[in-house]
Amino acid sequence: MSLLEAPGFVPLIAPPEAHEGDALWFVFRGNLMLVHRNDERVELPVVSRPQALGVEPMRTQYLGMLEGRHCFSAECDERTEPHDHLRWAGLRSLFGIIDDATFLLAGRAVQIMDWDRSHQFCGRCGTPTERKAGERSRVCPACGQTHYPRLAPVAMALVHHGSELLLARSPHFPPGMFSALAGFVEPGESIEECLVREVKEEVGVDVTNLRYFASQPWPFPHSLMVAFHCDYVSGEIVPQEGEIEAADWFSRDRLPVLPHRLSIARHLIEDALAALP
Repeated sequence: MSLLEAPGFVPLIAPPEAHEGDALWFVFRGNLMLVHRNDERVELPVVSRPQALGVEPMRTQYLGMLEGRHCFSAECDERTEPHDHLRWAGLRSLFGIIDDATFLLAGRAVQIMDWDRSHQFCGRCGTPTERKAGERSRVCPACGQTHYPRLAPVAMALVHHGSELLLARSPHFPPGMFSALAGFVEPGESIEECLVREVKEEVGVDVTNLRYFASQPWPFPHSLMVAFHCDYVSGEIVPQEGEIEAADWFSRDRLPVLPHRLSIARHLIEDALAALP
């Protein structure tokens, strides 16, 4: 199960030969996205071509269709300034401001844009790469190396101990917010092995009985969050210095500030709370 998919979105690779009418454009300058502010609402621009926004893209990528409307990402030069009614905004700053479906598509767009920008030349021999028909990849015509979009899997663990849940906070979290534990999978490591290792490293606790919950793509920077419930076995909570600011067991009637409703961590915690007696 994948959480929070954009309803009505059909991912596609091959762009249309021609399209009529407006399209949804995710336009970037670096990692900043072009947005339209209208009566205090923040929206994505819907135009037939990005030039109508006062920008000239260096590259465009086709994403697919959202409820019958074509969707594109585009990359502009760092010096690009759009029309007055538009502004550049970091994707994180739009979290919870633009609608959920648009945010999820923006996450897809920025990752595809960043991958396309970073693989214009082959990392093996330096030859300019070419788009490969039929799949999301770039291929080197000289050495044959195929470059796919990069994903970094992350194992997320919500540890259960009776009627209590183990939650922790990173130093970069908003004030008062706690969440489930999580860490990047290392080469040669399964997601389950990563989960057990990360929990031990971050809070000094051993766990067992891993139960898959759901997955969610996350564009910061290019992650795939894979969430599990698991059970406490042994150990005292010892927060990892520099990584975990605080950690504790929480019951239903003593909860801290929880992650945003759009995040898989929030869904994981709410799923656990709903199952508690």
